[in-house]
Amino acid sequence: MLAGTPIGDVADAPPRLAAELESADVVAAEDTRRLRRLTQALGVQVGGRVVSYFEGNETARTPELVEALVGGARVLLVTDAGMPSVSDPGYRLVAAAVERDIKVTAVPGPSAVLTALALSGLPVDRFCFEGFLPRKAGERLSRLKEVAEDRRTLVYFEAPHRIDDTLAAMAEAFGDERRAAVCRELTKTYEEVKRGSLAELAAWAADGVRGEITVVVEAPPRRARPNSAPGSWCAGCSCARRRGSGARRPSPRSPPKRAFPSARSSMPSSRQRMRLEAAHRKAKDYREKQSAGRARGLFPME
Repeated sequence: MLAGTPIGDVADAPPRLAAELESADVVAAEDTRRLRRLTQALGVQVGGRVVSYFEGNETARTPELVEALVGGARVLLVTDAGMPSVSDPGYRLVAAAVERDIKVTAVPGPSAVLTALALSGLPVDRFCFEGFLPRKAGERLSRLKEVAEDRRTLVYFEAPHRIDDTLAAMAEAFGDERRAAVCRELTKTYEEVKRGSLAELAAWAADGVRGEITVVVEAPPRRARPNSAPGSWCAGCSCARRRGSGARRPSPRSPPKRAFPSARSSMPSSRQRMRLEAAHRKAKDYREKQSAGRARGLFPME
C-alpha cells in the first residue's frame, strides 16, 4: 500500500494514514527519522517492522519487500512528503508487485504538484509533471528546449540552491515573457507563491530562495496563422472560402485557368490536324456540290 504523507502541515495527513501505520506488518520509509517524527505528531505507534527504502537501497530492497508481500504480509510504503513514486521511491516496488500479480492500492494524500497548480493562477486544464531537471547546465537547457512548444502547463520540482540557474535557463529556453509561478514551502508557516514572467522570477531568485520549491510554467501562446488578414487565404486551412470575402478558394490540386492559352498549348496535335484536314475536305466537297446543283437549277439562289 502506498500512503501519502503531509507536504508541510501535519494536520493535512489523511485520516486513514494513522490506522495503516498501526496495522501494517512492514512499514518501508524513505527516512525512518522523519517517519518517527510523523508518528509522534499523529500520536500513533507503528505496529510492524520498520525498514528504510530510499533511492540508494531501492533496487536491493525491492525483492525483499516483494517476498514479504508474497508471504501475505501487509507492506506500507511512505516517503518524506507527498505520494510515493512521484519523484520519490516507490515505482520499482509497484512494478515488481504488479509483475507478481500482487494487489497494489493507496491511501491518497497531499500533492505538491496539484497544490502548486491550483495556486499558480495558470491554466490547469492540461498539464505535465516533469519532476526534477538535470543538474548539469547543458543537459538542463536541452531538456527545457525539448518542451518549449508543449501546449500544456509544465510543473517542476527544484532544489533551493539551483532555482536561480533553473529559472534563468527557463527564460532562455521558453522566452523571458513566459509566465510562471514559484511555489515555496507549501502549506507551511512561510508559504509563498511568487508569480511573474520568467525574467522577473530569475531576477528575484538571484538573491537566494529557501525551502522546498515547485515551479509552474504556462504553455506558450498560440501563434497567429500567417496570411490571416482579412481577404487573404487561410494558411494551412481547408476552408473553401476566403476570409473576409465570399470568393471561393482555388483548389490546390487544380491550377487556375489561364485567361489566354499559351502559344505552346494552342498548337494542335498530329491527330487533331488530321481531323481538321478531313473536316476541311468535307466542307469543300459540300460547297462544290452546292455550286454544281445551283448551276443545273436544282437549288434556288438565296
